[in-house]
Amino acid sequence: MTNQWVILAVYILTFLIGLPANLLAICTFFKKLGDNPSPNDILLFSLTASDLVFLLFLPFKMYEAAIGMKWYLSQALCSVASYVFFTTIYTSSLLLMAIAIDRYIAVGFPFKYRLLRKQFFATAGSIIIWLVSAAHCSIVFITVHMPDPNATVPKTVCYEDFTEKQKKTLLPFRLEMFVVLYMLPLLVCIFCYSSCIYILYSRPHISKEKKQRAIGMALCTLTIFLLCFLPYNLSHLVGFSSNNSPSWRYYTLLPSTLNTCLDPFVFYFSSSTFRESKTISLLKKCFFRHKTKKSETELVIVVK
Repeated sequence: MTNQWVILAVYILTFLIGLPANLLAICTFFKKLGDNPSPNDILLFSLTASDLVFLLFLPFKMYEAAIGMKWYLSQALCSVASYVFFTTIYTSSLLLMAIAIDRYIAVGFPFKYRLLRKQFFATAGSIIIWLVSAAHCSIVFITVHMPDPNATVPKTVCYEDFTEKQKKTLLPFRLEMFVVLYMLPLLVCIFCYSSCIYILYSRPHISKEKKQRAIGMALCTLTIFLLCFLPYNLSHLVGFSSNNSPSWRYYTLLPSTLNTCLDPFVFYFSSSTFRESKTISLLKKCFFRHKTKKSETELVIVVK
């Protein structure tokens, strides 16, 4: 049986942490867009926008959890909320892949990158990514609104309890999404970041700070893919092999929502614009000041 309160608690926690963090990021990148943004800034802006759209529709999932995983609103609203929910998850994975490719080209081929470092490519890439994920997730509308002649009463669940006809269409499509929208971006990110780290550490003139940022970026991205996206995408694989959505699928969506809380770490390691923003600088000063005071207090205690 699904524990609705665990699900609701995670959704609320994600909303309270993710919304202010991503609002800070979107404001920072929005200012940069008017001041000669880099391709990386454009990709990060698109990723932040995806997270914010996700968070704005998260209250619908809170509503669903609060009333015992039931849905008493219209099925049309169910399909829209589910569509946005899943589209933004896969948009995030594809944008993280694009950011990894951008970093790899910048580190591995710096001269070519200067020639290709145009805002058009990043903008076009972001638009294509949104279109690809939106087109794939349109399966939600097809599934929800597929005619069911055996239905006698209105459904009280959202995007669940599929008929055999619905499963014949949905489950193979989910498998394709697992391969194209999850496995492919994951493998590309692993290749790009492992190559970046190897290249940076093979060049002695590169500063230690840049090397550490590259490792931090790689760890954050892989954490998001393995911790946040993997459980949900594995449910596609299990569902296809068993011809039924697994009962634990609800719980796999929880780490996917936490992705919006982890993306700001990607912004920090990837963008000097975000690192040097006034709010981040203020937070770092407060943190180090508190840390310094704590160390001084401990030193006084030791001396006494």
